[in-house]
Amino acid sequence: MPTATAPAPRRRTPYENWRPPVIGVSLLVPVGADSITVIDLRGMLMLPVGCVHDGQTPKEAGYRTLADPGGHLRILRRVTIDCVQTRRRKVITHVFAAAPMTREAVTGLVYRDPRATVRVMPTLQFLDRAWPSGRGRLVVSLQALATGETARIDDGIVRPASAPALSA
Repeated sequence: MPTATAPAPRRRTPYENWRPPVIGVSLLVPVGADSITVIDLRGMLMLPVGCVHDGQTPKEAGYRTLADPGGHLRILRRVTIDCVQTRRRKVITHVFAAAPMTREAVTGLVYRDPRATVRVMPTLQFLDRAWPSGRGRLVVSLQALATGETARIDDGIVRPASAPALSA
């Protein structure tokens, strides 16, 4: 007599990297010793950000994020790589530091979105108003800029960029 067997339980597999990662770039442009360049998009404050398109390096994308007719913007180096695994794809943000600029030079910068305005804001004031994830990225980037290191943030865990990534 045949016996009935229960069907095998279904396993739920996590949705990891089934779509290509989203790669973006963010610019940290210091103004003097205590201010940074921010973007004001209808009341939402953020660092200048942009996308990295196919065939483009993150540094090239950084130059496309802020147009500088005066030629004052000089991107120096990458200070932070922020990697977040969302449910269906990985989001990678490269933070580049630019050479310090004057307030007058910042007024000549043009952001890629015409609805936004480029502003200079005290760093501490911006940190008070930033989202927690953006605040953490900015603090890590400022520390990396000050120490000359490159930091890596993997799902909220900060480590030197030379440290091996954790495998899941």
